Amino acid sequence: QVQLVESGGDSVQAGGSLRLSCKVPAFTATWCMGWFRQAPGKQREEREGVASIDGGDGTTYADSVKGRFTISRNNAKTTLDLQMNNLQPEDSAMYYCAAGPDFLCGLPLAEQSRRFGAWGQGTLVTVSS
Repeated sequence: QVQLVESGGDSVQAGGSLRLSCKVPAFTATWCMGWFRQAPGKQREEREGVASIDGGDGTTYADSVKGRFTISRNNAKTTLDLQMNNLQPEDSAMYYCAAGPDFLCGLPLAEQSRRFGAWGQGTLVTVSS
C-alpha cells in the first residue's frame, strides 16, 4: 500500500502563489508521480492532469499551467512538490498527488489520470478574484 499525504492547500487571491507538497515513500523514487485536480462539482472521472514527473525527472505539464506551475522532487525523492505561481480562479480545485509505474509518464495526462493506482487524500486550493 502506497501512502501519499498532500499539504499546502490554502485560499489565495488571484496572482498569488502556493506550494503544494506530497510526502511519498522513498521506494517510489523511480516511479511516475503526478499532480491532478478536481474542480468543485466535478466527478472523479473528470479529474484533470496538471503535471507529472518520471523516474528520470522528465516533466509534463497541462497547457493551462505551463509557465506558471513547476513540479519537482526533493533529492531524497521523498517529497513531490508543485510550485504554483500567478494563480487564477480557474485553478481552484482539490489537488491530488498520485503514484504509479514509470511508463505512465509516457501517456497523455488525461490517460494518466485514469491509470494511476495510488492517490493521496487531496488538498484544497481556492483562488479568489
